Amino acid sequence: MKIVFAGSPDFAVAPFKALLDGGKQVVAVITRPDKPYGRKGVITPTPVKVCAREYGVPVYDFSKLSEHVEEVRSLGADVMITCAYGQILSRAVLDCFPLGVYNLHASLLPLFRGASPIQSAILAGERYTGVTVMRTEEALDSGDMLLVKRCETGEKTCGELSKELSALAAQAAVEAVELLERGDVQLLVQDEARATYCSKISKEDCKIDFNQPAEKIVRAVKAFSPQPAAYCYLNGVCVNVLNARVCESSDEALKSGETELKSAGAGTVFKVDKKGVAVSCGSGAVNITLLQFAGGRQMSAADAFNGRKIKAGDRFD
Repeated sequence: MKIVFAGSPDFAVAPFKALLDGGKQVVAVITRPDKPYGRKGVITPTPVKVCAREYGVPVYDFSKLSEHVEEVRSLGADVMITCAYGQILSRAVLDCFPLGVYNLHASLLPLFRGASPIQSAILAGERYTGVTVMRTEEALDSGDMLLVKRCETGEKTCGELSKELSALAAQAAVEAVELLERGDVQLLVQDEARATYCSKISKEDCKIDFNQPAEKIVRAVKAFSPQPAAYCYLNGVCVNVLNARVCESSDEALKSGETELKSAGAGTVFKVDKKGVAVSCGSGAVNITLLQFAGGRQMSAADAFNGRKIKAGDRFD
C-alpha cells in the first residue's frame, strides 16, 4: 500500500519514522515551506522535511496544497496519513486517495478539535488525553474515528506530554495502516454533542493573572511550557514561568513575616528558597520551580535563590 505522509513539526517525526521503520511504503512527504527561525531569521526546513531527506523520501513543500491537486494525484498513493501538517485539506485533495485520508489528532475526540489540543487538555485539568486516528473530512476534526490511544495527563508540562503523545501517535500510525492493509476498517462516529474546540495559542493568552486561583495558574504554566511560555513582570522585566506547583496546606509552616507577605495581595512573593519561589494568588499560592528572565537562560528556583534574583516582598504583575 502506497502512503503519502503529511506533517511538519517535531511532533510528527516519530509517526513518520515509525511507518518507515515498520516497512511501510511511504512514497512522498508533504510539509510546510521553509521559514525564518530564531532571532537571526535563518531559513529553516520543518523537522519532518529534515527527517524525510535523511531517509531519502521525496518531499513537497507546497505553500497552498489546494493549488497542487494534480501533482498529489500523480503520486499514485492509496492513502494519506497526516499529523500536525498545518493546512486544511480541500475535497479535491481528499479525493486523491482511494482509501481516504487519516489524521493523527492529539486529543480524545470529539474533545479539543482544533489547533491546541494538548495545551487545552492541560488547561482544562483533564486526567486523560490521547491520540485519535480519524478519517479526515472537510469539517474541522469531525471525521469518523478508526482508533484511539490514551495516556494520563498527570503533572506534565506541554513539552513533556507532547513527547509522550508523539510516541503514541507513532504506534497509532502503524496500527492504522495495518488495519487499512487488512481492510479491517470499523469507524466510530463522533458524538457531536460532546464536541469542544480550541484555537491557536497566542502570546497574549500566556500572561499570568495572579488574581486567579493557584490551581488554574499552575495548569496555565504547564500548558504553555516550554513555548510560548507563561509570563509575568518583575520590576518591568519579563519573566517566563516554565514550571510550578500548587503550595499545599501541608507545606512547612510559615514564619510570621512570611504569613504577612502571603496575605499582602496576589502576585506578592512571600518566600524564596531552593525549593521554589512562593507567590500569593487570588486563592492559594503557587511555588515557581523553573523560570527564565528576558534574555537569560532557564534557571531553577535554587539558581534564583542563590543569585538573589528574586526576594521575599517582590511583586509580580
